[in-house]
Amino acid sequence: MRTHLALLLFIPSLAPLRSAEVFEAALGRETELPKGKEADGIRGDFVLRSDKIEATVSHNAPNRRANMSTFYGENGVTPGALYDLTLRGADNDQLVVYSPCGHGAVSYVRIVDTGAKNDAAVESVTSAAKNGGVYKRHEYRARDGAQGLFITTTLKNETDKPQKVNTKADFTRFDSSGTTGDGIFWADAINPAHKGAYAFGNLKVTGTDKTGDNLELAPGQEVVITRFFAVGTSPAQAVGEVRAAQGAKLGTLNGRITDASGKGVATASVLVPDGKTAIAAYPDAEGRFSLKLPQGPVELRITDLGRPEARISATVAEGATQTPKVVMADAAGIRFAITGEDGNPLPCKVHFTPLDDQAAKLDLGPKWRAHGCVDQYHSENGHFTQQLTPGKYRVVVVRGPEYGHIDKEIVVAEGKITELKGTLKRLVDTKGWISSDFHNHSTPSGDNVCDTDGRLINIAVEHLEFAPTTEHNRFYDWEPLIQKLGLAPFIKTVKGVELTGSRQHFNAFPFEPDPLLQDGGAPAWNDDPRITALTLRRWQGERADRYIQFNHPDLSNMFVDRDGDGLRDGGFVGVGDMIDGSESQNGAGTDILAEAPFKVTRSPGALAAKASSVREFIWRQLLNQGLRVTAVGVADAHSVYGNGVGCWRGYIPSSTDDPAKIDWAELAPRVKKGNLVLSTGPFLEVTTQNGKIAGDDDRATGGIDLDVRVQCTDWMDIDRVQVLVNSRPDPKLNFTRKTHPKMFKEGVVKFHEKIHVPLQHDAHLIVVAIDEDGDQKVGYGTSDYAKLRPCAYNNPIYVDADGSGFKPNGDTLGYDLPAMGMTADKARVLLEAKK
Repeated sequence: MRTHLALLLFIPSLAPLRSAEVFEAALGRETELPKGKEADGIRGDFVLRSDKIEATVSHNAPNRRANMSTFYGENGVTPGALYDLTLRGADNDQLVVYSPCGHGAVSYVRIVDTGAKNDAAVESVTSAAKNGGVYKRHEYRARDGAQGLFITTTLKNETDKPQKVNTKADFTRFDSSGTTGDGIFWADAINPAHKGAYAFGNLKVTGTDKTGDNLELAPGQEVVITRFFAVGTSPAQAVGEVRAAQGAKLGTLNGRITDASGKGVATASVLVPDGKTAIAAYPDAEGRFSLKLPQGPVELRITDLGRPEARISATVAEGATQTPKVVMADAAGIRFAITGEDGNPLPCKVHFTPLDDQAAKLDLGPKWRAHGCVDQYHSENGHFTQQLTPGKYRVVVVRGPEYGHIDKEIVVAEGKITELKGTLKRLVDTKGWISSDFHNHSTPSGDNVCDTDGRLINIAVEHLEFAPTTEHNRFYDWEPLIQKLGLAPFIKTVKGVELTGSRQHFNAFPFEPDPLLQDGGAPAWNDDPRITALTLRRWQGERADRYIQFNHPDLSNMFVDRDGDGLRDGGFVGVGDMIDGSESQNGAGTDILAEAPFKVTRSPGALAAKASSVREFIWRQLLNQGLRVTAVGVADAHSVYGNGVGCWRGYIPSSTDDPAKIDWAELAPRVKKGNLVLSTGPFLEVTTQNGKIAGDDDRATGGIDLDVRVQCTDWMDIDRVQVLVNSRPDPKLNFTRKTHPKMFKEGVVKFHEKIHVPLQHDAHLIVVAIDEDGDQKVGYGTSDYAKLRPCAYNNPIYVDADGSGFKPNGDTLGYDLPAMGMTADKARVLLEAKK
């Protein structure tokens, strides 16, 4: 027994101790890069660790950027910057970039030998020759025992003239931030539920008495600024770590928040006073929190949605630790259990509307996340609890335009969780077709901070079954997270990219990302869209299922006026033959029946009106010139609430109705052919007498019959069906509820008729189904998409009327193909002339 005991005591001493270290993420150590929502480390970057934290400093490589949008332009590179910082082992990076004294090219980044056992450092140096005569050095130092990094900046004017230098750090991106009364800057995670935050403040400044965002250095003058950059589980905790590094007189509160049963209240916020404001702290899953606070009396407010507020009063003593405990009342709220007709959990979206007089506007969380965004909750499985202030609510549960909805009024009682169980029935029969959206984003794109899991849950609750991964300028793959969220039965993806620059954007897929390369291995964008299209076609080798589309195209620029001088020059000749698809719908517009290629509008608060192009009309003009590129409708979503997914989708023929079995290799030729119907919700089927559908060619003499069928869920309708013949609305083929009431029904099938289209010449045919005065408030609640009209239309069916093959008629629909530079005054003249 003694031998065994001695062995047990000896084993821990063999375990590696966590201590400060620095290494290059290469030669097999790439897997040790810090992780988290905003993690951007790649092979060659430097990893700094202490016993408390881990960080990534970007290496000096061409075009090194955290993401596309951190900083735009050729000089928007950020080598030698702090990309990632998280508590050791937490995998919870929330930082995009922190770059002291601005960003730009550097001379070198390398490991520094500190000579200290418990320190590790990396330096980034920009020589005076490369920086306008000012030498610049940043040292990032990790030190055991410190919950952050020591960052020392040295600036030296090596010229014989005064030089102005920027000392303001680039620090992005956070929506909630502030500065304490003692000058410490803090920032909270975009999603507070992630419980990650940062704070930084100066420790020492030498060589100048001035502080600010800019300094003027005399010849030979050297300034050294040392900061401490802390990471914590909350802003208040991070601020305490900065104060500790500054040597402030602090004590510690190690508190715990529970409910009456003793269970920790993980959703609470601890509000620490700071002058007239407060800084938040967050408890862990057990309700525990730890704060370093200045000595003296303090009163902390404890808040949690659906519970009465609580307080902690304490007198903080320097060097002392207190362990306050607070018991909160039971929460009020609603517990949901939503299933499909098979009894299995189902992704769904819930809107909450307070009904009590004087009820406060709901704020369930930021628009960037799924689990509580503004006044909605998006759930991956329909089983969740949303805490609410006691009161009366209207609760609406939906799952996209193929399912019915649940609409109930519920009284939420104080201290009680109300149960809501329900079944969402699938009402619209889309057998043989799957719903898709080819263009959406989350935080890896850089131009937004939407949680990637939030994006995927948003896709699932809006019942989109195929959604390629299309982050900006970065090959990426959503599939691992789809699997982790349990959404594989509901969503299929392929790996892709949106290649983005200052002119035409492209979506393209499939590709194979390498997450350890800059941009995942994606190519560089080119200003000539033909070069970009060709690059994407051949990158990683050509393949039959490679799909390339224009995103939100300026069709005048691409096909009419290449250089934007207002003169028609044919655009980028040949580019239409190099792409497969083009977005005719991007966002919440429904202008497919517009009567001109431009419109004049005045934004609220604007002094002048402006002319804007109508993409749908110009697309119809170009169809008549022979452009045969698949029209696509997308959301281009950048948030969950508001600019989420669902506004437009594409229905594609598929051999399977099971999302898990979708095969893009099967869908690709169909999409390229144009077998796609665009919709904001209605399910439109258009079939010729010969069984041809959207995108197909057909042969008919004298006319052709179209079988038109439109289905809508129980919260949507249509009141008009219009056939376009060679892009022109045929007045004899215009059917409305008012003029043809017998054609329109009240059930799921709103319209089902055989429409004869007389033809004397070749024609392409588009059927538009729309609710001209409708909206989608039931589906989208207070989101902007609530104003969206139900609308659907097919890609053209091309009918050869004489047996010599289809020929476009060249009709420009009464307007010249629009060049760029249209002014409001010129547009008004042209529009007035058509009246």
